[in-house]
Amino acid sequence: MAIPTTLTWREREDLTLAPYAAHAGASALRRYSEAEHAFRSPYQRDRDRIVHTNAFRRLEYKTQVFVNYEGDHYRTRLTHTIEVSLISRTLCRALGLNEDLAEAIALAHDLGHPPFGHAGEAVLDDCLRGHGGFEHNAQSLRIVDLLEVRYPAFPGLNLTAEVREGLGKHSWFGPTGSGSTLEAQLTDLADPIAYDAHDVDDGLRSRLLRWDNLRDLEIWRRLDPANLPAASADDAADATSDVSHHHRIRGLIDYLVTDLYEHTRIGLEGLRVESYEQLRAAGPVAGHSPEVAAQKRELEQFLRQCLYRHPRVEETRVWAEKAIRDLFRAFVDRPGLLPEATRRRLGEVPLERVVGDYIAGMTDRFAVREHNRIFPSDRTGSLLELLVVNPIDPDAQAQLNVALGQLPLPFFEGLAS
Repeated sequence: MAIPTTLTWREREDLTLAPYAAHAGASALRRYSEAEHAFRSPYQRDRDRIVHTNAFRRLEYKTQVFVNYEGDHYRTRLTHTIEVSLISRTLCRALGLNEDLAEAIALAHDLGHPPFGHAGEAVLDDCLRGHGGFEHNAQSLRIVDLLEVRYPAFPGLNLTAEVREGLGKHSWFGPTGSGSTLEAQLTDLADPIAYDAHDVDDGLRSRLLRWDNLRDLEIWRRLDPANLPAASADDAADATSDVSHHHRIRGLIDYLVTDLYEHTRIGLEGLRVESYEQLRAAGPVAGHSPEVAAQKRELEQFLRQCLYRHPRVEETRVWAEKAIRDLFRAFVDRPGLLPEATRRRLGEVPLERVVGDYIAGMTDRFAVREHNRIFPSDRTGSLLELLVVNPIDPDAQAQLNVALGQLPLPFFEGLAS
């Protein structure tokens, strides 16, 4: 059936969305009242507001697993965010859900991540103990509700309740379940699908993981080229070829996404969900089948042991933790080191929280620069600046060669190999 091109966004939602989907025209509420846009739905406007934030742009230079300097092709927080968005939109389109809502949640879900990934998060949480702690999903809400100042009529971005709810019920902040939109549930589950697949990909690319390491995993046996649509006969025979490598990663994503779609569809049919209100009252509906969920847990345990705790990743983490702890103490002890715009918040917000917000907003390379500015005699900081900030500059390379001779070999192996 052809869809008329002259439909309003409300009419288009009514025509294309399932009854259990979130219809922006019926449910999207904001803290501060705003006039509707002529042809963009509230969720589309939320998505656009998120993409235009400083916090979103900074994701390009924030660690996923490998720090920025280690290679141009490793995932960053930004590329991870885009991959989560793609998966969540695919699932929502297949199930008749609101893609715009899922996309907005996905694009904002990691805005609150500090520099250096979960290592940075753990240190900031420790530094802010007794001051409310730190958690990156709660920080995402602080960013969209308060820290991004872009409108004269209200603080933050004034996002709709459903987008904010999707951020607040993201898995590290609390279980996505009763009361959640199905769009939020699927986006929450799209997140680990994306990082499971791309962390395997990046681990193999970095050679911290090897094909032999993966062969004993049940999920990897399912992804043998013989069990996937053929890429080519030669590549099926050579499990280490680049084409076979990418073929398996694509197969892993498709395997997990298809299972999530099928099991969620069966759940909807089994519960006889026929309305948005019934969906929200039903508790968790989205999920993997028990068999694939078990395979996925085995894969994630493997990644924790063999990639996230690899000595090379761990040594980078040790320096990152030291750098963030140093910065936090320096800014608390000497608030004058903070930028003027940041200091202006001190009359309204406790010092420790202001410092936490400032550090959480840093990219990896800016954190290194700040550490080197405040602690210029720290040779470790100076070395990491050479690596992160300007790794290909000839002068920086000459300084790097000198610095490497002054550092213990294990440090070099962990950061520069």
